[in-house]
Amino acid sequence: MTRIGSAGLFAFEGLMRPLKIRIGLLFSESGSYSAVSRAMSAGARLAIAEINDRHANEIQLEQVPFDPKGNLRGYVEGAQYLLGELGLKHVVGCYTSSSRKEVLPYFEKHDAMLWYPSHYEGFETAENVVYTGAAPNQHILPLARHLLREDRRRGWLVGSNYIWAWENNRILREALTNTQGEVVGERYFPVGETDLSDVVKQIVADVPDFVFTTLIGSSLVSFIRELRAEAEAAGIDQTRKFPVCSCSLSEAELPFLGNASDGHLSSSVYFSSILTSENKRFTSAWDAKFGQFGRASADAEATYLGVHLLAEAAMRAGSDAFEPVREAVRGARFSGPQGDIRVDEDNLHCWMRPRIGRSRPDGTFDVLFENPVSIRPDPYLIWTSEGGEDQNTDLKVVT
Repeated sequence: MTRIGSAGLFAFEGLMRPLKIRIGLLFSESGSYSAVSRAMSAGARLAIAEINDRHANEIQLEQVPFDPKGNLRGYVEGAQYLLGELGLKHVVGCYTSSSRKEVLPYFEKHDAMLWYPSHYEGFETAENVVYTGAAPNQHILPLARHLLREDRRRGWLVGSNYIWAWENNRILREALTNTQGEVVGERYFPVGETDLSDVVKQIVADVPDFVFTTLIGSSLVSFIRELRAEAEAAGIDQTRKFPVCSCSLSEAELPFLGNASDGHLSSSVYFSSILTSENKRFTSAWDAKFGQFGRASADAEATYLGVHLLAEAAMRAGSDAFEPVREAVRGARFSGPQGDIRVDEDNLHCWMRPRIGRSRPDGTFDVLFENPVSIRPDPYLIWTSEGGEDQNTDLKVVT
């Protein structure tokens, strides 16, 4: 058997056959944050179908799903099954940072790659992870700057009790206190907790300038609905007086908010309303196949990107082996729905363009701010100055 070039094609007795790769999908399609996870899984399946169709003679991907059901133990069982029992080398999955950290030792043990498609709190780089969601300098810092430009300096912070909330709240707290702002209150709740009436009443009584939430899943939905109702009962226009701000609220959750879906600020690198030709094609395909999950969201798009980057790297490497694919993905470029991205050669995070959106009643976002260029991912916030983002970019897609 002889390898032909680096496109993943092999010659055997005069016949050509594509590179075949089984990839795990590790998403909690049941459990308290299933709405987002189902959208992420759908993003992966959409990419797999596109790749198998466009590159039928070069590569074929087979999905192997595993549902951890929102439990950390379930993620461990999934990693052991996909990596240990099946011997897979690539898994696309995990939404929460706690699940990512729980399974990472298994990827290191088995020399496998996790394609992590979620915005996250940063302060991590791992040679076994490609991060296709936003790093903290691409979402939490742009949101802090937006709030300060609007002179909103008194914040209430409410989050799910795990590392995503702790770290993002710490970053925002420091941004406020460094600019004469203040944290009016701060509370954490177990993932999936929906009894939030006490904290909602306290927030409405305190009348902050904004509410920053790092709640996820059913907790986030209950919180926003209760906050809107409590504010209205007190005669307060919540969206104007103290808007809900988030780095995770997306099109996947908006359909569950009912009459409380509008007026929330979200900091992200992707919204379904972005006006690019690639996004128009992507959202058309999404609406046709997965419209039941709401409009396309940032996490779904990040998963879609991750699968495409995996396939491109595998075709370049001519193999699904861990080290060749990892090296092939360094510096890889892709023209995605959000725009042109590039995998950073050093930290395996992606160069992306920060955006701020305001939610609409129709389940989409109006884009209020869009950074003029993609910025380098800074997971440890060591390059980013207090006054502005690292503006260096040389993104030009090479096909």
